[in-house]
Amino acid sequence: MTPDFSPVARLIDEAIAARGFPAAAIEVGGLHGPRWQHAAGRLTYAADARSTTPDTPFDLASLTKVIATVPVVMHLVATRRLLLTAPVSSLVPSWRGADRSSVTVADLLEHCAGLTAWWDLYKRNATSTEFAHEIGELPLEYRPRSRSIYSDLGFLLLGFIAADRGAAALDAQFDALLGHTGIGFRPSGDRRAGAAPTEDDTVWRGRLLAGEVHDENAAVLNGVAGHAGLFGSASEVGRYARLVLQTLQRETELGPPRLLTRVLRKSRVPGSSRALGWDTMLPTSSCGTRLSRAAFGHTGFTGTSLWIDPVRDLYVVFLTNRVHPTRPAETSDVLRRLRPAVHDAVVAALER
Repeated sequence: MTPDFSPVARLIDEAIAARGFPAAAIEVGGLHGPRWQHAAGRLTYAADARSTTPDTPFDLASLTKVIATVPVVMHLVATRRLLLTAPVSSLVPSWRGADRSSVTVADLLEHCAGLTAWWDLYKRNATSTEFAHEIGELPLEYRPRSRSIYSDLGFLLLGFIAADRGAAALDAQFDALLGHTGIGFRPSGDRRAGAAPTEDDTVWRGRLLAGEVHDENAAVLNGVAGHAGLFGSASEVGRYARLVLQTLQRETELGPPRLLTRVLRKSRVPGSSRALGWDTMLPTSSCGTRLSRAAFGHTGFTGTSLWIDPVRDLYVVFLTNRVHPTRPAETSDVLRRLRPAVHDAVVAALER
């Protein structure tokens, strides 16, 4: 019997009607392919705006961390050009001080390196060297590995480390490894023109951002950074999700199953739900309450998410442009309430 996903579509359509976001695309699938796709709304609130499709590119924001940076870093680990146990001080010249000397590459991946969540580096710096220097001199917010604070700064450093150890820019390494998925940095031509717009940035860039990275720190780095910069459609991110599920069973371009198993191992840091880059299932997270304990996923600030459940042979790609035309106040974020409801409704449809 074919699952009835109409309740999921209804939730998304209602959120668009409530102006939580103008555009949304979702793909539900498993190891052997998509099971359901739905695209809703238009790319902006204009009446003549282009309709959303499953192939509409979205700014994936922090999904970049787990789609690009984690695979590239782990490929460097698999090819023995980088160690997870390597001290960051041996890789980033500005990373100095007794308070941070023990921090490793794995700590950056697990968001437990002591770094603050975000910093307006773009206001004072223009190059990766300058970014790394300021991050290296920022006071740590907590003792490394004593807790976990989700941090863009750690993944900025991972992007710089990957470029150095891989002797090529992060986007070049990603394209060589996973460019076949269709996901990529810095869209151009028709792909850029067809991307779902994000913010009307009247403060800094003075224009509507469409096909141009939303994150300011990534923008200064020419749209390529370890924490943000990727663009992809629901169907393309679904292709990546299937590759992840395949890698749990056999070796792929993401490496052997044992390497991915290491990536997905939950941190031992007190109170942390993080693995290496990925988040893991909590009933209070964006994935809802009905995925298995083996589920892992990530979200992006622009309104994107990917959750994968190998026990259920299930992935859910859910992309929106919730920062259009302006980023919403956290207290009124329609998407915060919608994400768990969508995932719970997907599982309910599959179980009926």
